[in-house]
Amino acid sequence: MFRTPMFLMVALFFAASSLYAQTNARTKEFNLENNVALQGYDPVAYFTVQKAVPGKKEFAVQVEGVTYYLSSAANKALFQKEPARYVPQYGGWCAYAMGAKGEKVEVDPETFKVLDGKLYLFYNAYFNNTLPKWNQDEAKLKAAADKNWAGIVH
Repeated sequence: MFRTPMFLMVALFFAASSLYAQTNARTKEFNLENNVALQGYDPVAYFTVQKAVPGKKEFAVQVEGVTYYLSSAANKALFQKEPARYVPQYGGWCAYAMGAKGEKVEVDPETFKVLDGKLYLFYNAYFNNTLPKWNQDEAKLKAAADKNWAGIVH
């Protein structure tokens, strides 16, 4: 008689623990500042206006422990409808560095590329813009980056 409620409590505990572990792993591996992705830039704007647009705190959305700032109510609605479509590849780390060395390297959120409906970000500082390097051997670097990232997030 008491076994069913106890079983349900144990099952809920393990389900919650698993969700927490997934969320914690996601926030641990992603390029975040104070749990905010893309340095506060709007992920939807990369697709709709093809440029980096700063987001606003009043249009914040949280997905799996990661906060994204959107620049408008319309972009917030688009993001909420299909967040996986807009999140950056490789946790928001530099795509070139992920492909070339399997390393998590900071990015300039204004240096990006949308390829096959996915957002890729690149390091661009100190006279070193990695986007042109990516473009020179994109297929090979993308394949390597996909493999390297899969090894990081398991």
